[in-house]
Amino acid sequence: MVSSSRRIAGSLFGRRQFVKGGLAGTLAAWGELSSGTAYASEQKPQDDGKRRPSHRVIDVHNHPRWLTLNGARIVENMDAVGIERTWLLSWELPEGELDPYYYSVLNPPGAGITFRDVIEVVERYPDRFIPGTTVDPRDPHAQDRLKAAVNIHRVRVFGEFKRRMRYDDPDVIRIFQYCGELGLPVIFHLDVTMPRHGVPNSWQWWYGGGLENMEAPLRLCPKTQFLGHAPGFWREISADADEEPLVYPKGKPIVGRGRILQFLEKFPNLHCDLSGGSGQVALSRDLEFTRKFLIDYQDRMFFGRDQFDNGLYDILVSLNLPAEVLAKILSGNALRLVPI
Repeated sequence: MVSSSRRIAGSLFGRRQFVKGGLAGTLAAWGELSSGTAYASEQKPQDDGKRRPSHRVIDVHNHPRWLTLNGARIVENMDAVGIERTWLLSWELPEGELDPYYYSVLNPPGAGITFRDVIEVVERYPDRFIPGTTVDPRDPHAQDRLKAAVNIHRVRVFGEFKRRMRYDDPDVIRIFQYCGELGLPVIFHLDVTMPRHGVPNSWQWWYGGGLENMEAPLRLCPKTQFLGHAPGFWREISADADEEPLVYPKGKPIVGRGRILQFLEKFPNLHCDLSGGSGQVALSRDLEFTRKFLIDYQDRMFFGRDQFDNGLYDILVSLNLPAEVLAKILSGNALRLVPI
């Protein structure tokens, strides 16, 4: 947990904004997590003085050697805040598609977050992490590579899928369908080109398309379980997303029923990854709406961080959700998709 000012800087902005804000906030946040001094006030301290959730907690979205934390420090961080396990995800992409802002917070030997980093951390701490990775759908051997990752390294999740290509591309849909055959849930990252439905006004490093580009994969891959993530996904919680000029529309009330709600009703294989600045911004916009949203779709909500503070947990606790709902969000839904 971080102080309110740090949390706003580190949690309620996007990953790129978080990087731009400097690493001092990240390190400060981790230090507070380790000391247990800034946890949710609703939780009772344990005997060691650290505050931990009373529910079982599984983080469905984090990365190895990311934001300056290696495997050992991630485990210390998890212990400090009571996280039992983490889905540890790679982010595979060509070097030419990596936004230069990320070089300061990623492992220097490669581009993105490599599967090798995932493997090395998981093999050192097999009881704390569940490995995830992706493959390039344009690779004609993509299915074979993914199957080998499952067979050799016990990969359980396909993620984080974050590339500079539309997600309704036939090659992407083929991989998504294969994930369903292998029993791998898919965590997909959606950014959004601006202006919406117009000619992009600047170069974009990755996108996936809008949420509308996920309609074909969701329809054609009914056996595949999808978790939506990132600003291109979460801005669609409000019905005015097409007119919204900001990628992260902070502090604006939710209007009507956005595409996320429409898609959740239409596609039972769609779920919500609450992690990152995008998830926290969306949930913070309208707390009355958020509480009802989480209760109504309690079986489709997944706790994740994508960083190392406890901003999301603080929001969830502040909503005074029914205990059974909070338990599903913090771990029950994750255990249903990826049993331990």
